[in-house]
Amino acid sequence: MRLRIGYEIVYECPQALPMIVMTHVHSSRASDLVAPDYLITVPSLPTEPYRDSFGNWCVRLVAPPGRTVIAADAVINDPGQPDLMHPEAQQVPVERLPAETLLYLIGSRYCETDRLSDIAWQLFGNGPTGWQRVQAICDFVHRHISFGYPYARATKSAWEVYHERGGVCRDFAHLAVTLCRAMNIPARYCTGYLSDVDISPPHAPMDFHAWFEAYLDGGWYTFDPRNNDRRIGRILIARGRDAADVPIANTFGPNRLAAFRVWAHEDDGHSPLLPG
Repeated sequence: MRLRIGYEIVYECPQALPMIVMTHVHSSRASDLVAPDYLITVPSLPTEPYRDSFGNWCVRLVAPPGRTVIAADAVINDPGQPDLMHPEAQQVPVERLPAETLLYLIGSRYCETDRLSDIAWQLFGNGPTGWQRVQAICDFVHRHISFGYPYARATKSAWEVYHERGGVCRDFAHLAVTLCRAMNIPARYCTGYLSDVDISPPHAPMDFHAWFEAYLDGGWYTFDPRNNDRRIGRILIARGRDAADVPIANTFGPNRLAAFRVWAHEDDGHSPLLPG
């Protein structure tokens, strides 16, 4: 299966604006790209790519005063299979976890494990472990939070999500990540594209999506508490401890987001959707 993926983001800037953009397909999926996801700017601007400490592709640029468009349009091969399931996967004791996973056990900017630890153990301490425990956490988060863009704010943490009971996909992911970590399961935050393949209409407006990966039985597995389903056409952009590590764009100065759109659907062979 081939998916067409891309985005168009428009900023209005009163002055020159340094930016770090994190929108390239993750290196683990780069070999699947049929048409590369080149970052295009209007006006044309110098860009400087680099990898961050988590291995994600980033691009530095300086947007001039006025209107700047940042966009990409790509085609990628996808196996067309739902997210992998491994219900028998076991939880790895903390003392046997690989050193590189330990970072994903501790608290971070949006994931206050210290504040939610007692709640997590009360909710999940007497239940199954391993895959079934992670799924129980996803079931709880999916039921506990009402989805809605009016609930979103950039500063909302997992503790606040738990008590306010409303949020967007990143809030679902933050709460689930925090509860997993509190139960001694390494969990890392992910962002990327999620297609609408095999999803019945009407479809909500497309956006970048957030989910997480849990470390079980020697591997990382995808979980999506917002949808709480195994989905087709999930294309990773970046991984980190939480959303603070993997923002779509970090801007260093005043600006206004004037327009934003994302697409991720089966490729129909039509002309690219790049801005005019």
